[in-house]
Formats: sequence, C-alpha cells, structure tokens
Amino acid sequence: MMKFIGITGGVGAGKSAILDYLKNKPDTKVMLADEIAHELMVPGTQCYDRLKAEFGTEDIYQKDGFFDRIKLAQVIFSDDEKRKKLNGIVHPAVRKYVIGQAAYERKEGRIKLLVLEAALLIEEHYDEICDELWYIYTSEENRRIRLKKQRNYSDEKINEIFNSQLTDEKFRKACRVVIDNNGTIEAAEAQIEAALMLPHSM
Repeated sequence: MMKFIGITGGVGAGKSAILDYLKNKPDTKVMLADEIAHELMVPGTQCYDRLKAEFGTEDIYQKDGFFDRIKLAQVIFSDDEKRKKLNGIVHPAVRKYVIGQAAYERKEGRIKLLVLEAALLIEEHYDEICDELWYIYTSEENRRIRLKKQRNYSDEKINEIFNSQLTDEKFRKACRVVIDNNGTIEAAEAQIEAALMLPHSM
C-alpha cells in the first residue's frame, strides 16, 4: 500500500537534503510543488492563458512568451493583491495535478512512497490529500546561518521571510512527524527511517 507524505518547513531548514535522501530510496517518487507550478505555467496551458489574461500588460514575459521568473517574482512580491490573484490561479491548478498524480500512483501500485514538498502545504490544506505531513525543523539561528552562507541573504531579507512563514508551533501542530535537522544528515536520515516505519495515519 502506497504512503503519501507531504513535507514542509521554513526556508533554510534543509529540506533539499531530506528530499535527496528520499528520492534515492527504491519505489519512491518525489514531487516539488514549485516545479509543478512552473510546468503548469508554460505557454499553451490553461493556467498560462488565465495568467496572461490577468497579467498581460505586465513586463514579466521573455521574448519566447515564457514568464521571466525574476520579473514575475518582483511584481507579485511587491503587490499583495497581484500575489493573491496569481496564487488563486496557480495553487488550485497545482493541487488538482497533485490529486491526479496521487490517484494515478495508487491505482498503478508501482511505488511504495509518494512525497510532495510544498512551502504552503499546511495553508493549502494538503492534509486532506496526503496520508501524513512531515515538518523539517531547524532552529532560526541555524537557518539564518545557512541563508547567509548559501544564498547571501541579508538579515533584513531573512527577517521578512521568517515573518511571512508559519511559526514553529503551527508547523508542529499540523504535522504528524517532526524531523530535527539541526544535526548531521545521518541523524536526520535515522529519523526518516523511523518515521517511515510508522503505520498509516489514515
């Protein structure tokens, strides 16, 4: 029986390393909500047409018609109303795709583990779709260090990101499993293996 896990956590929590480990496990498929969104936003898709109708006058397109991700990000993150409009189009499309993929994989029975990583896993109510949610926990101090070192973010930018995300308490309340990622990758992997042994929560 396939288990469907949703993974989330704050920016800089080290989710990529966790996903890389899971990706290399046999009979496992990993999906990233951001990648799905980008695939659904290419020219010729229904999502693209709706976005074009909404943002057609904005300077956010490349010469080939594809969205310029940097310009798009600048527009939506500087305007709450535009961000809400974009999310209102893209997020339901991603959710529909994820539901379809989960149904397909359950029917095919080829994999034992399906994993979805999404920043807004809790806010978008993916607990209604996934068998269980996992929270990748890393202290704010360690996340700040990683973001400065790996992404060269300023303290101001980091504070803005932290303030826009759910609190540790809310993450813990919504997720069945907490993976403490403050230590070594080996320590995190041991926690993952223990969590995978848990019976289905549904």
